[in-house]
Amino acid sequence: MSDILTHVDDGVMTITFNRLDKKNSITAAMYGVMADAVDQARSDAAVRVVLIQGHETIFSAGNDIGDFLNQPPSTKESNVFRFLRGIAALEKPLVAAVAGPAVGIGTTLLFHCDLVYAGDNAAFSMPFVNLGLCPEAASSLLAPRMFGYHRAAEALLLGEPFYAEAAQEVGLVNRVVPPTEVNAMAQTQARKLAAKPLSSLIATKRLMKGGQTQEVLAQMDLEGASFGRMLSEPAAKEAFGAFMEKRKPDFSKL
Repeated sequence: MSDILTHVDDGVMTITFNRLDKKNSITAAMYGVMADAVDQARSDAAVRVVLIQGHETIFSAGNDIGDFLNQPPSTKESNVFRFLRGIAALEKPLVAAVAGPAVGIGTTLLFHCDLVYAGDNAAFSMPFVNLGLCPEAASSLLAPRMFGYHRAAEALLLGEPFYAEAAQEVGLVNRVVPPTEVNAMAQTQARKLAAKPLSSLIATKRLMKGGQTQEVLAQMDLEGASFGRMLSEPAAKEAFGAFMEKRKPDFSKL
């Protein structure tokens, strides 16, 4: 069975992380499937809303580290960047249902969603600094705007988890429900959107975002350049080596 499931029903394209045995960690191939799905959603008149969901126990553990080290994103056409640009520029509504851990891109993709529903077991984290890296998905721009600078600094510089109630308080999450209900809640809200006039949804989203989309895409490029450079630097090598060896990294001389 595919690690990413997609289907369209009643105007809603649902993209589901389906790799539970690996904590829904995302490979380059999975990013490719999601990027293609978002591209399809953009042009397919049968798709009015896109919904991204995981399982009631986990949304995503972020990048699959082994796959990531074997196939690091090296160009703007890498699947991960295709996916991120796709959701950043998507004119149609984008909804997410998050339960359990949402690590790295599992959190940063949410900044590009219009509605986010979370299980009360959701745990969000952006541990890029802890891996010797920098933020991605324009989170270095969007997190300070949404959270306020100091809360964003705590999330991005310390990289520690924050939970559903805090995510709702800072505006990342619309509503918190039991984990077993979160996917159904998101589906209900997505179908409400799909029943509305698409032209009005698109115009309203465009007006709310103003000129932000181009700024976001430019920030993604800046982050991507730094991210790519830092992947080959000593801090990232120590962090990933420690992860693979299941030990605590030592940054004392870096």
